[in-house]
Amino acid sequence: MRDKRRFLLAAGGAALLLAAGGAHAQTQTYPSKPIRIIVPLAPGGSADVLARAIGQQLAEALGQPVIIDNKPGGNNIIGTDALARATPDGHTLGLLISTHAINPHVNKALPYDSLKDFAPVAMVALMPGLLTVHPGVPARNVQELVALAKAKPGALAYGQAGQLSSGHLSMELLKQVAGVDIVSVPYKGGSAALSDAAAGSIQVLINSPVSALPFVNSGRLRALATTGARRPAAFSQLPTLAESGYPGFDLNEWYGLFAPARTPRVVVERINTEVRRIMASPAMVKRLAEIGAESPAMDTTGFADFVTGETARWGEVVRKVGVKLE
Repeated sequence: MRDKRRFLLAAGGAALLLAAGGAHAQTQTYPSKPIRIIVPLAPGGSADVLARAIGQQLAEALGQPVIIDNKPGGNNIIGTDALARATPDGHTLGLLISTHAINPHVNKALPYDSLKDFAPVAMVALMPGLLTVHPGVPARNVQELVALAKAKPGALAYGQAGQLSSGHLSMELLKQVAGVDIVSVPYKGGSAALSDAAAGSIQVLINSPVSALPFVNSGRLRALATTGARRPAAFSQLPTLAESGYPGFDLNEWYGLFAPARTPRVVVERINTEVRRIMASPAMVKRLAEIGAESPAMDTTGFADFVTGETARWGEVVRKVGVKLE
């Protein structure tokens, strides 16, 4: 019996050594070829810009080229599905946005499981939406906008900058909690919606600050509030929607790096370490702050918990506003 116990202890110790050796070998050999970052959106948008900024610095840190692969379409599903099906070796990553947490609540025919088929790698950026109006709208704050909408139901229109985007759902939630009728005008993306808002074809828009700021700074749009829980330093003069009479209103657009499920843990951890270092650099912190964004430091477990929480949060919003995939 004693000999058997010694044998089992020895075997267990050998297994641990082999596992440690395997993890060390994976760390030493990764990456062994160029890394691809799938972006399930068109070039030029916020996600694409962030992916390219991170990709450039990841390439320098890891010693392999990083290729950005834009795969737009299907409400981000086409590119996200390509990520789920990729070889789980760390050489294919994806920069996904908050739509990833929304899709499972509006599309029951997803070709993947939003939680089980992906390994959350690293938080990249978190930013509130920016509520803007055309300068011709006689509203200088949210209260005046709501009063105007109540006085003229259906007279105002807002741009739906991407179906079921964070901006779309944020606006629908605001309509519900404020009790107003503002007509929804669908667009395929933020660029067209911003152009029409600046031209006055639509009067209201919630979009990401990185896209809307040039219009605000040039006077073509007027910013009224942000959608997050607290004021970003870049918009310290703007109230949040929670401060504007809607307590608890706290919705943000987020950007995160993911890998296919079953990607070796040691590889995921290494990428997380590098991305956290990149996002904490003074240049990147400054760049994010200028657009009202931040990159909360999260290890892989913290980011996984965040994604799970956001999936539940957006599910509540979808159920509350009752929107569906059209």
